[in-house]
Amino acid sequence: MIELHRDDALWTVTLNRPDKANSLTRAMLDRLEQIAAEAAGAGICALVLTGRGKVFSAGADLDEARAGLATDPVWERVSARIAALPCLTVAALNGTLAGGAHGMALACDLRLAVPGASFFYPVMRLGFLPQPSDVTRLAALVGPARARMILLAGARIGAEEALAWGLIDRIAAPEALLPDALALVAEARAAHPAHVAAIKAMLGRP
Repeated sequence: MIELHRDDALWTVTLNRPDKANSLTRAMLDRLEQIAAEAAGAGICALVLTGRGKVFSAGADLDEARAGLATDPVWERVSARIAALPCLTVAALNGTLAGGAHGMALACDLRLAVPGASFFYPVMRLGFLPQPSDVTRLAALVGPARARMILLAGARIGAEEALAWGLIDRIAAPEALLPDALALVAEARAAHPAHVAAIKAMLGRP
């Protein structure tokens, strides 16, 4: 359910559970954590994270969320691993991003989304607390007031508004999503990993 394609200095990670809106199970999160840990020492220059189907991820698998996955520390570990990667990371969001799945996208350096994507984090309605790093990264991108709109007011925002707010960096047509993501990482992919890491360190973690 997690695909990994290695192409020299570029790794592409794909959520592949489209029949369940790419909702994340504990096994999928464990695999994402493992891949991020491997990537940290692999000397790659870029990593692209995307999904199959029309939804990037609906967040936690509902059955596993009820059994405790929604508040499991694994979410924080996955986002921390991604944020700590020394390479350029790009989330190519093929559709809607919901709930705790925000963590991995917020931890990336750049985010692209298709026009039909929407963004919501329904922790108020569901009675869960968001992951602490998600709150910090969300507020850093969109500002405290808009973070309150998403987390406290439960706002559901579309791609155009997400772009205006700074939650995403670019909108791409569905057929151009991966090509655009690959274009964004082309410079880093051609560089030395240490050079990429040095510039990323100067900019600070996501």
